[in-house]
Amino acid sequence: MANIPVPNWHPARLPDARTLEGRFVRLEKFDPTRHSDGLYAALQGPSPDPKLWDYLPWGPFPDRTDFDKWISAHTADPDPWVYCVVDKATGVVDGSLSLTSIVPAHGRIEIGGVLFGTGMQRTPKGTEAVYLLAKEAFELGNRRLEWKSNNENARSKRAAERFGFTFEAVFRQHQVVKGKNRDTAWYSIIDSEWPAVREAFERWLAVNNFDESGQQTKPLESFRVSPTS
Repeated sequence: MANIPVPNWHPARLPDARTLEGRFVRLEKFDPTRHSDGLYAALQGPSPDPKLWDYLPWGPFPDRTDFDKWISAHTADPDPWVYCVVDKATGVVDGSLSLTSIVPAHGRIEIGGVLFGTGMQRTPKGTEAVYLLAKEAFELGNRRLEWKSNNENARSKRAAERFGFTFEAVFRQHQVVKGKNRDTAWYSIIDSEWPAVREAFERWLAVNNFDESGQQTKPLESFRVSPTS
């Protein structure tokens, strides 16, 4: 793809405060007044995910005051652009994720800062949240959507592959996080790949892909392998 012309290129638009609506969840732009209590309960409540913060540059936050200071600083600038994941059936905040590394001039953006509480892990809610944010990223005019993982974070890397991101490379000694070396695995979806990835998401999320107990009938990857099945 090197040196291929990009005719009529226009920089991507910046994200805005619109709510992104799905079937299971909606993504609301983080507002400390509306969301802080619910987000803290989802991430640090009575049964928190013990591995949630292992590979992140911040957390955990057993003390609420420390969490409030962090979330205030974390959301002070427009990058990252933080969304809360709200369960549509209950109105409960289940987690958050962000659009970050926002570079409109080159049409590049990343989904990062993924913080899913135990109430949405291994449910359709997490997949739909990523789908909604990926869809928004490309509708804003981006050419490239990134996902980055600590190379030791098998759970995040597996998620990237399941969602349809393509592995690109490992940046060795990329960062120092919590006093430890971080090698970073880079993944991406580019705009020419997005239609097939989007279709797979939408077919997986369809009502007819879930049984009466809410369990999937077919895995997400199967819709990319056999898009007409």
